[in-house]
Amino acid sequence: MNLLQDVLNRDVRAGARLIRWIDDGVGEARAILKQLYAHGGKAHIIGITGNPGAGKSTLVDQLIRRYREQKKTVAVVAVDPSSPFSGGAILGDRIRMQEHALDDDVFIRSFATRGHLGGLTSTTADVVYVLDAMGWDIVIVETVGVGQDEVEIQRLAHTTVVVMAPGMGDEIQAIKAGILEIADVFAVNKSDREGADRTVRELRLMLDMGKETIQHQKERVCPPGWMPQVVKTVSTKGEGVDDLLTALTDHQKSFQDACQNPAFVTARLRRQFLDIFRRTLFARGWSYLMHEDHLKQIVEQLQSGSSDPYTLAEQAVKALGRF
Repeated sequence: MNLLQDVLNRDVRAGARLIRWIDDGVGEARAILKQLYAHGGKAHIIGITGNPGAGKSTLVDQLIRRYREQKKTVAVVAVDPSSPFSGGAILGDRIRMQEHALDDDVFIRSFATRGHLGGLTSTTADVVYVLDAMGWDIVIVETVGVGQDEVEIQRLAHTTVVVMAPGMGDEIQAIKAGILEIADVFAVNKSDREGADRTVRELRLMLDMGKETIQHQKERVCPPGWMPQVVKTVSTKGEGVDDLLTALTDHQKSFQDACQNPAFVTARLRRQFLDIFRRTLFARGWSYLMHEDHLKQIVEQLQSGSSDPYTLAEQAVKALGRF
C-alpha cells in the first residue's frame, strides 16, 4: 500500500493511520510529511479558542453544518484535556459533534494535550498539514480552552476566533492574556444572557483603544489593515452563526489578498519554519536525554554536586551534534 498516495487521494483511513503515526512519534511519519508539504496551502485553517464553558464545541458544530450546506468538506482537530486516568483525550468534542459522524465529508479527530501547554498538542500543526494536503476545504482547530496561555493557535491558524461569554469575567482576562492581539474575530456567545451587550461594547472599546498595537504587532503575522470583528452568537439556537460565517469569509479574503504580498508570505514562512525547528530541536533533545540513560547520568551529577544544571544543559546541547 502506498500510504502517501492514499493520503493525497483523501483516503480517510490512510489519513487516520498517518495521523496516528504522527501522534505516536513513528519515524516513518516525518518522511511522509516532507513529501506532503508541497501539496498543502489550499485549506482555510480556522482556530477556535476561548475559556472553558464559552461554547466553543457547540459553535464548531454549527460551523460544520453551515459549511456543509455550502458543499464544503470539513476536518476538525479537537484538542481535549488529558484524562487523569488513561492519559488520553476525554472526547467531549466528539460527543457534541456526533451528528456529523456518518458524513463522509466531515472528519473529526480528538487529541489529548498530554501536558503540552498553549492549548494545542505538540503534533497539532503536523496533523493540520496532513489534513490540508488531503484536500479538506476547511480545517477547524478547537483548542483545549486553557485560558491565559492559549495563544499558540494564532501561529497555526489563518483565522483565529476567540469565543467569549458574558458573565465569565472574560473582559478582564482578555486584557491580561493579550487575547485582543490574537483574535481576528470575536464571537460573544450565549448572547441571550444578561450582560452580552455590555461585553460587546467593552470589547469594541478595548479594540479601538488598542488599534495601533493590533495593527503593528511584531510577533503575529496578519493581513494588513484588518481589525478584529465582534459578532454576537447563541450557538445552541444557531443564532448569529451566519454573521460569524460572513466574518470568517471576509477575513479569509483579506488573508488571500495579503498572500499576494511577498513580505507577508516571507513572514509566514519564517514563522512556520521557526515553529517546526523548535519542535524538531525539542524532540531531538528529548530523544538524546532518554538514550542510554543520559538524563539519569545528569541527575546523578546534580545529586553528587559535581556539576550544575546550566553546565550540564550546555554539554547536552553540544552532544546533540554527535547524536
